[in-house]
Amino acid sequence: MRRLIVLRHAKSARPPDMADFDRPLAGRGRRDASAAGRWLRDARYTPDLVFCSTAVRARETWELAAEHLETQPPVQHEARVYDAELHTLLAVVREAPASVGTLLLVGHNPGVQELVLALAAEALGDALKRTREKFPTSAIAVLTWHGDWSELAPGAALLTDMAVPRGA
Repeated sequence: MRRLIVLRHAKSARPPDMADFDRPLAGRGRRDASAAGRWLRDARYTPDLVFCSTAVRARETWELAAEHLETQPPVQHEARVYDAELHTLLAVVREAPASVGTLLLVGHNPGVQELVLALAAEALGDALKRTREKFPTSAIAVLTWHGDWSELAPGAALLTDMAVPRGA
């Protein structure tokens, strides 16, 4: 069984005259990114590999989340994930090595929400309904399926969880 965890970056700041790519996390985003890491730890979702957007807010989200995991997985910063559409995100995920059982993707909307919705044929509970309604900052979706990464196709996965961890 394979597991794909999709994490939307946490809430970013909007400093004037700063390029979108360079925007850092806001205070709330820093708290929520840490909460996402605690949620991953408590749910026992430790990735074998992380593909992370190169945008500042995505990298900061992963760094803060990773601090709460028991083991630190390798991270590949992937420029194609920034501002990516569905077909690009799917291509990136399909490049995961065969040895990876659990892959975590840190990216941006609307692409990450579209990826989750395209891959999920079914869902447990109301996870699919909630994902369709909104995939806010710090949202986490967990998808499972059987097969190779290179063969992952729309409608092949089960959406087993969807959470929106928030920091205090």
